[in-house]
Amino acid sequence: MDTNTTKSPMAPLELGFNIDHIINIRQARFTPYPDLIETVKAVEAAGADAITLHLREDRRHIQDDDVYKVRKHCNTRMNLELAATDEMTKIACDVQPDDCCVVPEKREELTTEGGLDVITHFDRIKKMTQTLNQQNIKVSLFIEPSIEHIKRVSDIGAPVIELHTGTYANATGDAQKVELERIQYASEFASEQGIQVNAGHGLDNLNTTAIASIPQIQELNIGHYLVARSVFVGIEQSIKEMKQIMLDARV
Repeated sequence: MDTNTTKSPMAPLELGFNIDHIINIRQARFTPYPDLIETVKAVEAAGADAITLHLREDRRHIQDDDVYKVRKHCNTRMNLELAATDEMTKIACDVQPDDCCVVPEKREELTTEGGLDVITHFDRIKKMTQTLNQQNIKVSLFIEPSIEHIKRVSDIGAPVIELHTGTYANATGDAQKVELERIQYASEFASEQGIQVNAGHGLDNLNTTAIASIPQIQELNIGHYLVARSVFVGIEQSIKEMKQIMLDARV
């Protein structure tokens, strides 16, 4: 009888690098630097699996022209984050990114706060998702780790969810443990429904391991921490460090 109980290694976890915070530096003074294309090349060369960027309605960082340039020069995967509006749907259909992540958006927020309410805005999100599906663009919905919301994802027709990890990242002690359990349960439930599970928001060198250890999660999208870390060690090293954290979590 085989008594070997060694666990098989989990599937590799991919890293999407959100370049918004690099472009924020450019937009602070409307300079030509940091250069967008140089940014994309550096991030990809360092080992990121996808380029993530968010075209906000107020155009506070990424501009329309940036989106088209990334599409032209991206050699990995282009993940375009956008709000569920007719304008953004039209842009996505024209640009043809590999992936689109539909996110909630408020003009006054500093960054995306919370997940998309797919229950309240079901019809609008379903319409957008169907349009993008027809264009062979993989759609992800950025939602809270909520079973009720995940139940509606299949009805909407989105093959992927990205679980909002911001509440977990901002919590401490027992509260963080509770949030981690919510994410773990949501990941298991979504995977059982045949939905691909990604995660992101607020992840850094200290809190990523627990999220990366969840076997159902296939991709993490991280931006702010990696850009902040690169101030001291450079983009290449910041990405390598994070990829190592993710790799170690999957052993």
